[in-house]
Amino acid sequence: MTRAPSKTAAPAHYDVQLLFAVLFLVGIGIVMVYSASSAVAMKKFGSDTFFLKRQALFSGLGIVALVLFSHLPFRLYRALTYPILFLALALLLAVHVPGLGVSAGGSLRWLRFGSVNFQPVEAARLAMITYLAYSLSKKQELLSDFSIGFIPHVLILLIFSVPLMLQPDFGSVVIFAALTWLMMFVAGVPTRHLMTALLVILPATYMLMVNATYRLKRLISFLDPWDYPAKEGYQIIHALMAFGTGGLWGTGIGKGYQKLFYLPEPHTDFIFAVIGEELGFWGVMLILGLYAVLLWRGIRIAASCSDTFGMLMAAGITFALALQFSINMGVCLGLLPTKGLTLPFLSYGGSSLLINMAAVGILMNVGAHHAKRA
Repeated sequence: MTRAPSKTAAPAHYDVQLLFAVLFLVGIGIVMVYSASSAVAMKKFGSDTFFLKRQALFSGLGIVALVLFSHLPFRLYRALTYPILFLALALLLAVHVPGLGVSAGGSLRWLRFGSVNFQPVEAARLAMITYLAYSLSKKQELLSDFSIGFIPHVLILLIFSVPLMLQPDFGSVVIFAALTWLMMFVAGVPTRHLMTALLVILPATYMLMVNATYRLKRLISFLDPWDYPAKEGYQIIHALMAFGTGGLWGTGIGKGYQKLFYLPEPHTDFIFAVIGEELGFWGVMLILGLYAVLLWRGIRIAASCSDTFGMLMAAGITFALALQFSINMGVCLGLLPTKGLTLPFLSYGGSSLLINMAAVGILMNVGAHHAKRA
């Protein structure tokens, strides 16, 4: 006779399918970071394993973060919403403090703590999700009121946009705006308010793009990169060449050509192009399949959660990951203008990996809450 499961049993904290997809992506990331970075690492640091060792370390710490956050009750963040929000804003402003901020590629986006660089926008994105989930869940009965359901959330978005524009990091402002719009839509903010916002945001975005020379050049080169093969179109052209060379089965891990000082940032922003060259079409499809599993589980967790705050947290985390990998892949495939954005769980970078792993841990805890209630 089969015993019914005890209602007092502790819920499982690990969504097996979600965990498998994330860990598989991290594992592929370690291998591909080494393949993509070995030549660069040897030239800069005299060791072809420099980035490999650091990525392996970040991956280990990321797994610890995932486990830790999967066991922390997600309701805890509700009480800590404003401290988290203010800390994230302070970190964004701290990049302008001499001795703390680190500039690279004409942008001031990193904080230096000893030998470690940290990109505060990664933490700010999760802080924004937490705030929106808290505020929108608290105001459920009043979301139809423009001054309560719409204005405060847009105001916080604008406050966060100021330090991001000063870096400058226009791409992150676009991601924050899209994330805010999507979370308000899911929460139930009236469509008329959201569509009105689009009528204001789209022209403003256009003006910001055409009024900055470097953004305008990126936009023009995106439309026809082959007209600018040595300048603004260089990255897109070499990324497309990498995909073309890969064919169905790829050239083989470690045998790619574009990473050999042709494709800029092969182990960070353009690692997807290296994957396309070395693993080919089927390798790309494997990556897409793993991301599809991640999105499917994230959507299922959000849809199944009976707690509004938890549902919005899960939806926000899922949207944020989807925006990141969609934009990164779109840039590498020449479908979007160039934007410096890492590919979640695959690109080299401690900040992105740690924050994204912690976010998946939160997602799992929301799912465990639903399993316990069920």
